[in-house]
Amino acid sequence: MGHCTHSQFIPLNIAVLTLSDTRDFSRDSSGQFLADAVVEAGHKLIDRQLIKDDKYQIRAVISQWIASDDVQVIVTTGGTGFTERDNTPEAVTPLFDRQIDGFGELFRHITYTELGTSTVQSRALAGFANRTAVFCLPGSTGACRTGWNKIIKEQIDATHRPCNFVMHVKKVAIDE
Repeated sequence: MGHCTHSQFIPLNIAVLTLSDTRDFSRDSSGQFLADAVVEAGHKLIDRQLIKDDKYQIRAVISQWIASDDVQVIVTTGGTGFTERDNTPEAVTPLFDRQIDGFGELFRHITYTELGTSTVQSRALAGFANRTAVFCLPGSTGACRTGWNKIIKEQIDATHRPCNFVMHVKKVAIDE
């Protein structure tokens, strides 16, 4: 699987989307954590938005980013639970060309040590659409920290062995 890795880090263009009916940017600790983590990891935060947890608004924003030639990775926070307003899986799944089943499975496995059986209430998911990796995390800052630090950060690092997702995302022009 060494063909899936590179010897040098490749910065990716990443968009962060917070889905919330109650937060604004000043109270969005989860989205802020992800935005900061993207930059700290050496990637480029290409866009950050906060919208209501509405299936059609979610699809509109994510579809725009998927269609963009500049966005390679999307990370969302919020809307993955079981309340009536949690719509992320229903909004995003139809957009996927290919689902990354192992992402949700691994996220729940890791968070089991933190939450016990309550982790089954997380519908975290990921997939690819138009060669854009899309990772959907729960709305808590702790869940975002776990998902980023223990899964996403490694999988979007071209040097991570034995393999990673970098070779699967669309190529973008690099500003020099």
